[in-house]
This record gives sequence, structure tokens and C-alpha cells, in this order.
Amino acid sequence: MAAQLVTGELIEAAQRATGLEQFGGNSFREGLEVIVADVNQGAPRPPELLARLHYGLVKALSDRLKVTAAIAARPEVLDRPITRPVFVFGIPRTGTTLLNNLLAADPNRRSPLKWELDDPVPPPTADELYTGPRALAALEMDRKMQAAAPSASKYYRGAATYPHECVWILAHEFNTLMWESAGKLPQYREWFFNADATPAYEYHKKFLQLHQADAPGIWNLKMPSHILNIQTLLKIYPDARLVWTHRDPYTATGSLCSLISLGHQAYLGKVDYEWLGQNYPWQAAEHARRGMAARDAIGEDRIIDVQYADMMRDPMGVMRKLYKQLGDDFTPEAEEGMQAWVDDNPQGKFGRHEYKLAQFGLTKTQLEPMFEAYLKRYPVEMEG
Repeated sequence: MAAQLVTGELIEAAQRATGLEQFGGNSFREGLEVIVADVNQGAPRPPELLARLHYGLVKALSDRLKVTAAIAARPEVLDRPITRPVFVFGIPRTGTTLLNNLLAADPNRRSPLKWELDDPVPPPTADELYTGPRALAALEMDRKMQAAAPSASKYYRGAATYPHECVWILAHEFNTLMWESAGKLPQYREWFFNADATPAYEYHKKFLQLHQADAPGIWNLKMPSHILNIQTLLKIYPDARLVWTHRDPYTATGSLCSLISLGHQAYLGKVDYEWLGQNYPWQAAEHARRGMAARDAIGEDRIIDVQYADMMRDPMGVMRKLYKQLGDDFTPEAEEGMQAWVDDNPQGKFGRHEYKLAQFGLTKTQLEPMFEAYLKRYPVEMEG
């Protein structure tokens, strides 16, 4: 019989590893149990790849235990507000990472950095964010990984001291599409797209409150699938500023399928092209549909639009306009930081991410009905 995951064993493994017991509530269990059931009912995975998933699940549980203990030791952090955070979202692969990196280059903003999401406790001080021992160790690990796999960055532009996605916070709640990318998990997909995201965003806020305690600032946050839960997000962050990136949805869908294929390789050992072609165009279209529905509910002007094509042509012009729309000062320090980032990260620096819809059994004609309403509403520049 193939090895299987066991929810109780995963929880006990995290408790043993950390010496901690309290998770700060049990809301995380529902998503975790769906993941475990879906993995166990799916096709058997190579033992070493199942072990990789096991490790990731235990690490998320361990990080939650550590964050909960750190908050319990400093409960006053939960009394400190999070003021006017900026959330960047959109259909996946539409320039959210580029925009997030540009915003984070402003020294007056506070972004959750990759290394601190990988190693969240103790939360860093402001002086440790970019030059502390953990940051420097993570940068050295980046250097080694880049040398070993120089083409990896063409899929996703990141580094230890770059801003990272909120998926790594919501992973502790097991309510994020990050887990769904680990293979064909239809039950988890169904659960995720219908689950109440309130507990996930409540945990998200507590995480940020802990991490701003010694490194304060106006939060700059990014995750494409924030668009799926805009009204829930606003319930937790009522003064949030919302930014929606737009790109040719056919190009974005092909890029998304290609990106998720890397997750299949990592956790299945092979790519399920049929599932990619069935699942991810629907997911991309659902991001657009829910974003439009939320906008109808909260008001057209509540969300700021940014076009990917404009960012590629004139990133600094886009940022000047965006800052005006956000109501923030575009300071010389912000402009200098952003221009330095642009200069250091030219398009194609690590190679070109190449993909075609046909790889996943798709054609533009097939997808046109899925994005018809989106393209009628937004003046998106087509790429092909």
C-alpha cells in the first residue's frame, strides 16, 4: 500500500519539532484535512516527493505554532492597527510581482520579505530586514541556488530580500492556492473556492501585527488571489488600498499553466497536462469574474487599475501615476529605489519564459467565452 498522509501525525510532528502545543485555534484544520484526503485519494506519488509535501505541511504547521507563541508572549502587538495597507492582485501572471517589487523599492514602505516568511520567528527589527544575519544567510543560499539553476528566475522574479506573496502567510491557515498547485487536488480546489476566508484573513492580520512590532511601516502586500475575497479582505482591513493589474488573459493563462507545471514536477514527478488545461483557465477566469463582481459591490473607484503593458513601456511613469492615485508622495528616495530596481532587473535577465497554450491542449478560441466580459470591461492590450 502506498504511503499516505495522516493529519494527526502532521500536527504531532510540528509540535515535536517546535516543542509548542498551541495553534491559536483550530480553523486551520479544515483546509489541512481536505488537502490530506485529496492527496491520499489521488494517484500515488513517488515516496521522495510525498516526503517533500509532508515536509512543507509540517513546516507550515510549525511556523503557525511559532507565530502563535510569539504573539502570546507579546499580546500587546494585537492592539496596534494596520493602517492603509496596499494590496496588489489580479488574474495570476499579470505583473503583480513586478508591481510589488517596484512598490517595495520605496524605503518608506514595509513589505513581507521572502526570508522573513521562510523564517518568521522571531520577527525582525527594522535593522535586520536587509542586513541581519538571517537575511544575509538567506541571500547566500539564494546565490548558491541561482548558480545551480540559473534559469529558475525566468519563471518568478524573487530573492531573499525581495517582497514575497501572502500565500506564505495564508499557508499557515491552509487556505491558499499554493497547496493546490502541488498536483491534481480537485476536492481542495472545490473547498478553497467556496470556503469562508474570514479566518484566513484574521490570521493574516495577526501575522502582520507581530511583524510590524519592531519593523513598522505602511504594508505593501501582494497575492493574485486576494481578488477572490475582496469583500472579506475589506472586512478585516477596511482602509486597505486596492490595486488590480491587467494583462492579456490568454497570455496570462498560458503563463499560469506553465508555472503550475513546475509544481507538478516538484510534487508529482510529472506534468498532468490534461488537468492543467481543464483547471487553470477556469481559475484565471474566476479571478476576473470575482474581481468584477466585487467591484460592482464596493464601487468602481475603490480599486485602482494598472496595465501590464504600461508597466513594461514606462514603469516609472506608471508608478508616478499610481502614487497620485494612492494619495502617497512619490519621494526622491522612492524614485531612486525603483529606478535602481528597474536597472538591475531588465526583461529577460534570467532568460525568457516561453510557453504556448497548445502545450496544455488549449486554443485562444476555446478561451474567448471565458474572458469575454473581462475584455469588454477593461482596455487590455493584447500580446499576440
